[in-house]
Amino acid sequence: MSGLGVIFWKEFADFFGRRRFLILFIIICIISTSITYMASHSPASSFSKLPNDFLFLGLFTFSAGSIPSFTFFISFFGPLIGILLGFDAINSEHSRGTISMVLSQPVARDSLINGKFLAGLATIAIALTSIILIILGLGLYTLGIVPNLGEIARIGVFFAASIIYIGFWLSLGVLFSILFRRAAGSALASIMIWLFFAFFIYMIASAIADQLAPVSRVTTVEALTKNESIKNTIMHISPAVLFEEIAIAILNPSVRVFGLISSSQISSLIPTPLSLDQSLLVVWPQFVSLFSLMLICFAISYVVFMKQEIRST
Repeated sequence: MSGLGVIFWKEFADFFGRRRFLILFIIICIISTSITYMASHSPASSFSKLPNDFLFLGLFTFSAGSIPSFTFFISFFGPLIGILLGFDAINSEHSRGTISMVLSQPVARDSLINGKFLAGLATIAIALTSIILIILGLGLYTLGIVPNLGEIARIGVFFAASIIYIGFWLSLGVLFSILFRRAAGSALASIMIWLFFAFFIYMIASAIADQLAPVSRVTTVEALTKNESIKNTIMHISPAVLFEEIAIAILNPSVRVFGLISSSQISSLIPTPLSLDQSLLVVWPQFVSLFSLMLICFAISYVVFMKQEIRST
């Protein structure tokens, strides 16, 4: 991979110099810190769903009325960061006529796409680290509570899941930047996919589930369970749903299961908080699925780019 380091550092510097990225990053920082500030000044009852040893995690999951949680903002705005970093990764080189010039240097073709993708992941990691550190500092100042090792470990896992989640959208943006010659086309295609997974997947899943397993006022428990199972299966093709479940299970140790459960299952659940490894077991399929989606999307981008004909301009 000749030239990988050169491409990485060049793209890394370019990402932080882009005005659109800085504006979106500042907006997310302001909103996130505002939510954290309101959470830290909320009544103690707002954190009643969390075990006493994990109250600090409430800063990430707190929501009240029209105020969404920090995890919701990562789920909603995170894809926009990934798309902004990736939608013009390759086609911008074509439009400027610099791609043939770059590849004429001692730079391998795979180093170009690998360097851009890794630089994007590093940028995402630094941006998320900054936001989380701001939240931790604000929480320490306002709450006066020092997070324990268990909370720090859970925040670290949430951080890794966030990188993978936004990394999927980065790889999707890179893929469309290869398939579309114009940045406007790749941006539009990426945003359409984001809108589909963020909004329309819920309506489509409900419609299909209602057709395959109709639910009425006199429906049975079996029919209701089948309807919910079909709906959940369809929704799990969405990276947003996978990430939301990971965030919920990791940041709330009381969560043991998703979806409908029977009263007998509820009575058999142990009321004590789960350890981190047990919480990971709850959402391990979601973790693997989300990571696989990112790798598959980037692998497709890699193969298409390596086979793409590049003409000098």
